[in-house]
Amino acid sequence: MKPSELPGRHSLFWKLACLLVAFCLLMIWLSWSWGRYMEQRNQFLSDEARGTLARYAAEAERAWRDGRQEGVDAWLRTMHWREAGWVGVIGGHLQSLGSQPLSEAETLRLTFLRGPDWPIHKKGLPWLRVPFPENPSAGSLVIELPERFLPGRYKTFWRVITNGVIPGLFTLLLCVGLYRLLVAPLNNLREQANAWRADQLNVRLSSGITQRPDELGELARAFDSMAERLQSTVALQQQLLRDLSHELRTPLSRLRVASEGEQALLPLRERIGREVDIMQRLVEDTLQLAWLDTERTPLPDEAIQIQALWEMLTDNACYESGWPSLQLQCAVEASCWVRGHLNTLAQALENILRNAIRHSPPGGVVGLGGRRDGDCWHLWLEDQGGGVAEADLERIFSPFIRLDGSRPGDGGFGLGLSIARNAVQRQGGRLWAENSADGLRLNLRLKAHDGSCEAMQGRSAPAVDGLQPQIA
Repeated sequence: MKPSELPGRHSLFWKLACLLVAFCLLMIWLSWSWGRYMEQRNQFLSDEARGTLARYAAEAERAWRDGRQEGVDAWLRTMHWREAGWVGVIGGHLQSLGSQPLSEAETLRLTFLRGPDWPIHKKGLPWLRVPFPENPSAGSLVIELPERFLPGRYKTFWRVITNGVIPGLFTLLLCVGLYRLLVAPLNNLREQANAWRADQLNVRLSSGITQRPDELGELARAFDSMAERLQSTVALQQQLLRDLSHELRTPLSRLRVASEGEQALLPLRERIGREVDIMQRLVEDTLQLAWLDTERTPLPDEAIQIQALWEMLTDNACYESGWPSLQLQCAVEASCWVRGHLNTLAQALENILRNAIRHSPPGGVVGLGGRRDGDCWHLWLEDQGGGVAEADLERIFSPFIRLDGSRPGDGGFGLGLSIARNAVQRQGGRLWAENSADGLRLNLRLKAHDGSCEAMQGRSAPAVDGLQPQIA
């Protein structure tokens, strides 16, 4: 695997790797430490047994030192009452230090003696040799290990604990860690998906999972972003349906009044034609706004000269509004080229321009300015309509918002700026409003085109497919 292909520093891979490595090291440590402990318990004499045998050897040494053979015999007689196994005291040449000589079998047995610190492997009761504590060369105690001192009495029990219970507990802890690391977040995602299925689009994941820096955190943030997008889209569609039905009532009501009246045929046909045009434009604008808000397919990207586009739009605007071209001024340089989709950007600028003309006085001036700002062009269009309240600077981009209270279809439906903002955003740009000295300034931030534009300077205004001169 190449270094560039390694997971990121906060990747879930490293968490799982650390968890599994820690578990393996813990099991290795458990095997080593508990193995040594079990070896001590099951193969070696306990401290209590070694202490008792050392005390017996000290008593035997005192008996030999104080009474020689008689002392040893007297001590051995007391030992027969204390221990049931064979007990003897021998010298450095494997001879009995008591008056009772060793038999041939006992002498042979003395050649296979063990020390008290040796491991006990054989079955049965081994013979142990315990040297005198003060003078080991003088003699030793030989004793058949008492049964109560045999190690490994709980060997099976400790094997079950060591090889079964404790590894099982650590494995359970590993499962708990994996559950908290993987399964619990996935359960939260499943619950949110089930909430969406039940039309509860306002349900959000907890901050504990969305703030995680790993892949599950990214997935949770994507889920929340998708939920917010779904909720806003559904809310927009519902609002558009409510507003559309409300806006259609007015022309439909006028059509009903006209049909029930006694007007002549020609005025009635003109009235019906105007109302049908209003309804058609309303439906088309509403559908276009809904499409712009839900469509996520990237638009074709091309180089657009703003000055040429403005000339084409102002020609249409002057024809529709009756304004002279001197009132529609452009201060943008010919070198202003942006990247975007021509038809979509043209429609956005057209809606902004019509909105400015509609709210400017008859002798007012609408101007387009711009400057280069890094990798973008910052354009602005100012009118002389007096501006709007600061609290309404964002509301004017909402569908069906008409601050002037104009009649539906007369001063517009309140969809032009909504369509313009969505169109600009689809091209990676930004559209916002602010008040200027004389009126309202609408700002656009669009990606700049840095290619060679000299060959395009002489081109005429771009042809915009399907752009019809209509007042929104």
